[in-house]
Amino acid sequence: MSIVPLVRASLIGMIGDKDRLIHDLYQFGCLEIIPPKKQADTKPNNESEDRSKEALRFLLSCPQRRHQSSDAARFDAFAVESRALELKAQLATLEAERDDVVERLTLARPFGDFDFSPAKQMGGWRLWFYAIPRWETKHLPPDSSSDESGNKYVWQIVHTDNRNDYIVVVSKTEPSFLPAPRIDFGNEGPGTLSARQAELELAIEDVQFERASLTRWCLLMARSLVALQDAEAREHVRDQATVNRELFALEAWIPQEHAQDLVEFAEKNGFLCQTRLPTPADDPPTYMRNEKRMEAGEDLVNFYMTPGYWTWDPSSIVLVSFAIFFAMILADAGYAIVLGLGLAFYWKPLGRPAPTVDEGGDPTGQEWEDVELSPTIGQRFRPMLLLIVIASLVYGILVGSYFGLTPPNDSILGKLHLLDMNNSKLMMGVAVLVGGLHIILANAMDAWRCSDIRDGLAPIGWAIAVSSGLLLGTGAVAPSLTVLKTVGSVGIGLGLLLVVAYTAWRERPLSRFLQGMLGLTRVSAAFGDVLSYLRLFALGLASASLATAFNDMAEGIRNGLPRLGLLLAILVLLFGHSLNLLLGISSGVIHGLRLNVIEFFNWGLKDEGRRFTPFRRREGSLWK
Repeated sequence: MSIVPLVRASLIGMIGDKDRLIHDLYQFGCLEIIPPKKQADTKPNNESEDRSKEALRFLLSCPQRRHQSSDAARFDAFAVESRALELKAQLATLEAERDDVVERLTLARPFGDFDFSPAKQMGGWRLWFYAIPRWETKHLPPDSSSDESGNKYVWQIVHTDNRNDYIVVVSKTEPSFLPAPRIDFGNEGPGTLSARQAELELAIEDVQFERASLTRWCLLMARSLVALQDAEAREHVRDQATVNRELFALEAWIPQEHAQDLVEFAEKNGFLCQTRLPTPADDPPTYMRNEKRMEAGEDLVNFYMTPGYWTWDPSSIVLVSFAIFFAMILADAGYAIVLGLGLAFYWKPLGRPAPTVDEGGDPTGQEWEDVELSPTIGQRFRPMLLLIVIASLVYGILVGSYFGLTPPNDSILGKLHLLDMNNSKLMMGVAVLVGGLHIILANAMDAWRCSDIRDGLAPIGWAIAVSSGLLLGTGAVAPSLTVLKTVGSVGIGLGLLLVVAYTAWRERPLSRFLQGMLGLTRVSAAFGDVLSYLRLFALGLASASLATAFNDMAEGIRNGLPRLGLLLAILVLLFGHSLNLLLGISSGVIHGLRLNVIEFFNWGLKDEGRRFTPFRRREGSLWK
């Protein structure tokens, strides 16, 4: 597990060679282009590539599709994509205006069929519309009068339903005597609104007709996604180049191992290339690289956050600890066997590439929803799933639970039953020990990544304090190990002393002391985070108890109903254990991730970064 070192490369060349350089860099696929400062807020190139997928989704969601054409000679992928996106924007605008007109027309219709006269003809008088509850109408002033400010008005009821009287007031200013807010539907009457609604409906039909016509190219467009995305990515980078008369410049991040290759390429093709190491002010992206069996750990980490470039890669630790936490929550070897059988059944399908559209593809089939899946996502997750099954099986054997049943003590499985789930003190101690070790490991890794040992002394202090706390707790519950209480107390003092001394060791003495004392406020956080791992015991005990309850329920039904009891008992067992397995899986995923991304990251990862997104071909690159 590691974060790959990057260097910052600057490429300069003649403006006429810009397209050639961009094409070659795209083939190499090893650089992340750095946008100029004025474009720093623009979307990265991987987001710009969503245009083609957005266009295809728009066409695939059309209620009516045309017969698919296979005439590639008449197909222009870029024109279809552009027109589809134009139609999508146009359709959204028309539908929004249509909805607004319908809403205004609904408000205006109770007042009858009318149109507004020009302002000059009204002589400064205006119409105000209200819907007043019928029981309040009788409390209104005379229909021709003036208000407290001397403004004259005339009002009349023009329509009545079972709830409201619809009143029109003629006044130069908005009247204040009415008990309800006025109804505002603009300056167009129902007749004008109805005509506009009809126009919009026809325009929407025209757009939908053209959209349906474009659906004949869905099959060919799905096959052209890569080409479209490639072209869009190159165009995006072309706009990010800095141009100065006859010269252009591009800046990019590149793995240090390929920096020399880039320099040689530039010299060979007539470009100027300069490279330098990054600085904290550069904010370089994070490029994590792991063995294939550990790649799923990257997905677990990136699910919550991407570590900063100057931190460390926790993928392997998160993967292993996630499997252990999942096993402790599932806490049953029988359920682990079921998961193993399911994994064995789907092992080969998980290793296959995602479905693609071929010559015989059904344009209405499910495979159309899968054209954007990664071809290796199943292969990335297979090792993690296998690790989860193995960890769950081992832990289930240790706690001696097989679908809620415990093997006899004199059997082979009984001899492997080393942990008693009903021994709360023991299992709580195991959970706290696991939590403490996890927090200690987080602080140790945070200290290990520091280039200056003094920067790592504060995390080391926390690691010493937490480990000493575990010793102190062990000595408190084990009378024969009271010496551990003394060792733990001394260790806690030493660890917290390091925290005070080195939390802000670069500051002036007074500020250093004050910030160090402020750092001690995390003592309660450390205590709470370690105790948070008690959820592993609680959820594991709940899973085991629920499995036992379903077993007892099935046994009672069988004994109470001699004829149908066996069938009903089997149904109860199938339903009960299926439900318990589902709850165990969901709890294992949720809380297994939570303990990693909250408690572990809180102590081990101080900075968040962004992922390295190389500018590369979708079908591979020359640099690996």
